[in-house]
Amino acid sequence: MASAIHHGTVRRHAWPARSAKRSAIAAPCAILLLCLGFSPPARSADKLHFAVGPLLPTASETTKAWDPFFKHLAGKLGVAYDLVATTDWAGVAVALAHDHVDVAWMGPWGYVLANDDSGAQAIATANYDGKPIYHAIVIGRPDLKIEKWPDDAKGLRMAFADTGSTSGWLIPTFWFKSRGIDPRTYFQYRDGNTHAANEVAVSSGQADLATDFDRNRTSMIERGTIDPASNKIVWTSDPLPNDAIAVRKGFDPALASRLREILVAISEDQAKAILPAHYTGFVAATHASYKIIEQAGVSVGRLKPRP
Repeated sequence: MASAIHHGTVRRHAWPARSAKRSAIAAPCAILLLCLGFSPPARSADKLHFAVGPLLPTASETTKAWDPFFKHLAGKLGVAYDLVATTDWAGVAVALAHDHVDVAWMGPWGYVLANDDSGAQAIATANYDGKPIYHAIVIGRPDLKIEKWPDDAKGLRMAFADTGSTSGWLIPTFWFKSRGIDPRTYFQYRDGNTHAANEVAVSSGQADLATDFDRNRTSMIERGTIDPASNKIVWTSDPLPNDAIAVRKGFDPALASRLREILVAISEDQAKAILPAHYTGFVAATHASYKIIEQAGVSVGRLKPRP
């Protein structure tokens, strides 16, 4: 590797993919990317192509917040890099499947879709406040009287996030269906929102209920984007594995191991300097770390059981 190269390029556009429902949807998305001028990058040992999902309300905000982290990785490896932020979680899975990126920061469900579709592999899981777990939540208007969930919420306006989201779509869908409830008919249902849009929808009264995840709600409150009194949490999931750092199929195994070492070696003090608030480092991971997410995907019919 050319150790003298440490600069990076940040691409502030975002892939338009709206779903990654296995190859049948991934292929058309790839064609669309090519039509818009996104061609698979040339492979080089001196440059890595990074991607990150919609962790903040806009792609530009996400890129700005996560660029120091990817710059750190590239610097440790002695390579140049570029970075793109997607507008939905499924877009990252499509990007990995079609060799648009080498390494991606992915939501758990997006990672499992990418693994199923193209063989992407998790190498690490993010720690948040010292833990590699988080929770899906459902938020509601503060005036809602919900004493028994979900009985008291039947028929209300419910906003799910995009179908590539773990906490915003997969886990709540799985939870409802495991109890014999189809959320599409149980509520006045819609989906496709970002998590930030879901928070705003409930806070502004455009929706009665919406899916989100605890990390996002905390972040939006701390940034002053929403008032904590403007909505309330009415349901919380069991613990879920945090976001994955994943590499594309065919990625150099030795380089993947080196990346894992770099990630696990990031201390809490280093994390404060290169990652957004609350992220405190990483733990090593494999595909088995995301088994619970894979099982939920099979249960809702989005994945076929592995033989």
